[in-house]
Amino acid sequence: MIPLPTGLRARLVITFTLVAVTASMLVATIGFELAKTALVTRTETTSLDLVTRELSSIDFPAGRMRPGEAPPTNIELDRLAQTLGAPGRGVIIEYGDLVSVNGPMALSDVPNELYGRAKQSVVTQRRVIRNELWFIVGAEVYRANSGRPEATGLRAFVFFPMRADVNQLNALRARLFQGGFAIVLIAVVVSLLSARQVLLPVRRLSAAAQALGEGKLDTRLPVHGQDELAGLTARFNDAAAALELSVSELRSLEAMSRRFVADVSHELRTPLTAMTAVADVLSEEAGRLPEAPAQAVRLVLREIERLRELVEHLIEISRFDAGTATLNLEPVNVADAIADCLETRGWSDQVKVNASRGLTGNLDPRRFDVIVANLVGNALKHGLPPVVVNARSTENGLEVKVRDHGKGIPREALPHVFDRFFKAGAGRSRSQGSGLGLAIARANVHLHGGTISVRTQNPGTLFTVWLPHA
Repeated sequence: MIPLPTGLRARLVITFTLVAVTASMLVATIGFELAKTALVTRTETTSLDLVTRELSSIDFPAGRMRPGEAPPTNIELDRLAQTLGAPGRGVIIEYGDLVSVNGPMALSDVPNELYGRAKQSVVTQRRVIRNELWFIVGAEVYRANSGRPEATGLRAFVFFPMRADVNQLNALRARLFQGGFAIVLIAVVVSLLSARQVLLPVRRLSAAAQALGEGKLDTRLPVHGQDELAGLTARFNDAAAALELSVSELRSLEAMSRRFVADVSHELRTPLTAMTAVADVLSEEAGRLPEAPAQAVRLVLREIERLRELVEHLIEISRFDAGTATLNLEPVNVADAIADCLETRGWSDQVKVNASRGLTGNLDPRRFDVIVANLVGNALKHGLPPVVVNARSTENGLEVKVRDHGKGIPREALPHVFDRFFKAGAGRSRSQGSGLGLAIARANVHLHGGTISVRTQNPGTLFTVWLPHA
């Protein structure tokens, strides 16, 4: 099945063409039928008048063709046939058993219904004889008798060829077809021009909308005329101007927000450094304090560590937001890099690593360390052992998988695990961690040009990182 065109241009052209075809066919059909009726009527009227006039002017010999009188001879019938005849015309004169034929016809060519009705009046009929159309006039010959017509028993059938009429109608049909074709051609050209005229502003609007979508918020269109398309273009310009203003305000607010976060994070670094130093002293003294003060000190130490992690993450996120994060690639032994990451954080005895010793990749060592640390740390904090890290080389990149065997992440939370400050489950809202680790891991993966995904296992959760070969 041929698919129907769905473009506005195609539909406009098809509609114009269909209207033109329908109108030309209707006009041609009506015109042809009117011309045909007029031509045939004229031919039949002329032929009938001719036969009637010729028959009424026949001068019958005295003492012939009356009851009791001598019948006409073949010579007389032939003479009458010649009188009614003409080039191309056929005449048949019948009187009893006598038949005179002038032309290409025979008595068998006279239709039966016409032959029977010719005894009563002048009758006519169109009939195709030997692949040619003829107009047949049949009549019985009368003569005046004391002012009243008197039947003579003599019947005449005259065949008028309609070849000229058929040729005229064929020529007319050809002319009408040519005219209709010209009309359709003109309609197609006009429809194409009209469609172009109508669709040109639409195309401009489409291109302008695409430019807006690409971030070119200063896009505007010239307004021409006072029609609906001009009004639509003006409204588009107004909407674009409002959008540019709104986006500019949002960008300004977003820039202010990012700058605020970055400034606050950097300002917190100085007091946080002092607090960390004090925390180290308190950590050494906590064991010599009474139980209640010792618990308070440990709580403060945990919160200081959380605050330090949060500030570091905020600073890292602010670099990505500001577009200042850079990638320093170098050849890295993947197995050694994973082992160093785990050993630095004291996780070596909690995580199983499956990686070939000769596996290497062109990576940013610091950012790769952040990726592995955030994924393994997330598995250790929120999952259950064993935590397994698998690394292997694929056809076009490096694949690293981190899996735990805990309860897993709820299915409805999977689309949001990489969102900033998102923590799956209400019970984790106050859990250890900033809620930015997975977002930072994803940002570092994307900076490498790679992908990261998560899916549930039975049991546990599996994170998959793919980094391309540089």
